[in-house]
Amino acid sequence: MGLLEGHRAIVTGGASGIGRATARRMAAEGAAVAVLDLDGEGAALVAGELGGPGGVPIFRAVDVTDPEALAGAVEGAVAELGGLSLLVNNAGGAASMAGLADWDPADWDHLLRLNLSSVFHGIRAAIGHLRAAGGGAIVNTASISGTRPSAGETPYAAAKAGVAALTASAALEYGPDIRVNAVAPGVIRTNLTRVLLENLPDQVDRYERATPAGRVGTPEDVADVIVFLASDQARFVTGQTIVVDGGMTLHGAGVDGLFDRFIR
Repeated sequence: MGLLEGHRAIVTGGASGIGRATARRMAAEGAAVAVLDLDGEGAALVAGELGGPGGVPIFRAVDVTDPEALAGAVEGAVAELGGLSLLVNNAGGAASMAGLADWDPADWDHLLRLNLSSVFHGIRAAIGHLRAAGGGAIVNTASISGTRPSAGETPYAAAKAGVAALTASAALEYGPDIRVNAVAPGVIRTNLTRVLLENLPDQVDRYERATPAGRVGTPEDVADVIVFLASDQARFVTGQTIVVDGGMTLHGAGVDGLFDRFIR
C-alpha cells in the first residue's frame, strides 16, 4: 500500500518541474491527483500520465493569481476527484534581478500575487473541502530565497518569506485536523533555473562545490519531501518550512554574487 493510498490531491503548477514530479510521486503512492496549471496543455499531458478515478485524467488550466478562477478550478477538480484531502500550492515564478528601488511597482505586485497571494487563494478555495473530508494536509512551496535572500531578488524573496509565515499561521488556525507545512527548495533543475544553469556553467561548478550534497537538485528531491509531509508519516509535523537544498545555505544561497556581477 502506498503512502497516500485513498487520498485525493490537487497540485497547482503541476505541468512541469517540482509540480509535475510531485503529481507523479503522489499518484505512484496511491493518490488520485488533479493537475492545475496556467499551461493547460501541459497539465493535460501530466494528468494523462497519471490517469484518475475510472481512468479519467483530471486537470484544469487556471491562473492562480485570479481568486475566482482558482476557486472554480478547485471546485470542479474536487467534484471529479470525489473529495479533497491534500493540497499542494506549488505554482509560482521569478523574474530578472534588479535593485530594490529599481523594481517597477507593477512587477513587484505581479511577483507577490504569483508567489504569495496564490497560496492564500489556494488555501481559501480548498479549506472547506478539506474540512468536509474530515481533515488532511496542505504543503506550500516556499524557497531558500525566503529563508536566506540574496541581493537583487527582493520581491521574490519577500513573497517566499511570506509563504513561510502564511504556512505557520494556517497551521495554527486549522490544526489539529489539517496540517500545513512548506518546502523551501534550493537550486533545482527546473524551468525557473534553466537560463541560469545553461548560461552560467561556472555557477553550476560553484553550486556543486558549495553544496555538501555535491550536486544541483532535481524536482524529485523536492517531490519526495512533499509526499512525506502530505503523508501520515509526518503526522506530528505542522507549521514548518523544510529546507531542501542539499545543504547549500550552510554556505550561502543560490544567486549570491550575481547582483554585483551583472546589475550593480
